[in-house]
Amino acid sequence: MIWLNNLIAHLLPLIPKSVVEIFARQYLAGETLDQVVKKVQELNRQNMSTTLDYLGEDPKEKFECLAAVDVYKQAVDQIHIKKLNSGISLKLSHMGLKIDKQFCFENMAGLVAYAKEKNVFVRIDIEDFSLKKDTIDIYFKLKKTYDNVGMAMQAYLRSAIDDANWLVEKKANVRLCKGAYYWEDEKNVYKDNGVVNSSYVYLLEKLLANKCFAAIATHDDALVFEAIRIIDKLKISKHEYEFQMLYGVQEHLRDILMAQDHPVRIYIPFGEQWLAYCTRRLKENPKIVSYVFAQALKNIGFH
Repeated sequence: MIWLNNLIAHLLPLIPKSVVEIFARQYLAGETLDQVVKKVQELNRQNMSTTLDYLGEDPKEKFECLAAVDVYKQAVDQIHIKKLNSGISLKLSHMGLKIDKQFCFENMAGLVAYAKEKNVFVRIDIEDFSLKKDTIDIYFKLKKTYDNVGMAMQAYLRSAIDDANWLVEKKANVRLCKGAYYWEDEKNVYKDNGVVNSSYVYLLEKLLANKCFAAIATHDDALVFEAIRIIDKLKISKHEYEFQMLYGVQEHLRDILMAQDHPVRIYIPFGEQWLAYCTRRLKENPKIVSYVFAQALKNIGFH
């Protein structure tokens, strides 16, 4: 089935949008903020926290970035007004990093300050290798003033140990993921999944042992097991970590973690620009294709 998963994932750009939408429903809570708020409330009632991620792919103009900032401020308002257990997550490219670094920083500083007033946490997502240094620079600059901001790091990067050393020194709040940009050059990233998993386990233990809050972002059973082993070994409290999973993916694993009384946060992407996001997600992790495809068939009446 692996070859079929890969084939489906790589043919997605050629498949009509209306067909891809069948797959996308598993990943998305909706296109509007009102739709996503209902999903957040539903998950909160199940004792899961959430993070809202407004989708946007490489804006070319500043007005597009400013519009995204406005949507995020609306999301912060909804979280505050409706007392939702949620934060927000964003990509610096969406805030204008590829247009102008200072412009991006000003957008971020304004948004993080706004979120701070409403007691909302902001997670800076990590993107392709070319943006990593600027992302870390902006994060450290923000962290000098604000305590409601964290960032992400990727275990597949060959530079990940150096990145972890910087983050440990700052006692950063870190979302640890395997790495999503499958086209990256091998000189910058590990391509072997076994090596990536070993890197992930090493980095997670380093973060937790040095009192960084670790957001364990994975759907990989082997990594979940290793994470639980490390948490048990280091006697890590529930206030020092959480498991993070994408909306609609591996819900059985999510439920197992909840039943074991681990804190779980669900990442909820929303917005009209869902097609590029879903295509990239399925390409980066073809193993998910079988899961999503099976769920899609159930939803349209095939059991």
